Amino acid sequence: QVQVVESGGGLVRPGESLRLSCAASGSILTINEMAWYRQAPGKQRELVASIPRLGSTNYADTAKGRFAISRDIGQKTVYLQMNSLKPEDSAVYYCKMNVVEITTLRMRDYWGQGTQVTVSS
Repeated sequence: QVQVVESGGGLVRPGESLRLSCAASGSILTINEMAWYRQAPGKQRELVASIPRLGSTNYADTAKGRFAISRDIGQKTVYLQMNSLKPEDSAVYYCKMNVVEITTLRMRDYWGQGTQVTVSS
């Protein structure tokens, strides 16, 4: 089994910053892509940023220039640094890990439980 846990959400004022973290644990052989998604009330879940094991990062247009995704392969952790936050960034942020499991050697997506980010004055 694999567990994925996010942390770092909270309430901030417009223009402030937050750093989200997401750590995976369990029967992991390797992690391919790591990604952050978000879902605001009444809206569909959307990709914010992704980072492959090898290759370039990818950002939603709304995140470009303000957010930065990074990963620590050894710690099986992905981060999302969010700067210049806006009220429209308020959402539940979810981490997704594409994991190759030790027990089955199969690739599978695992999601965290989500962390709330609220940007309000």
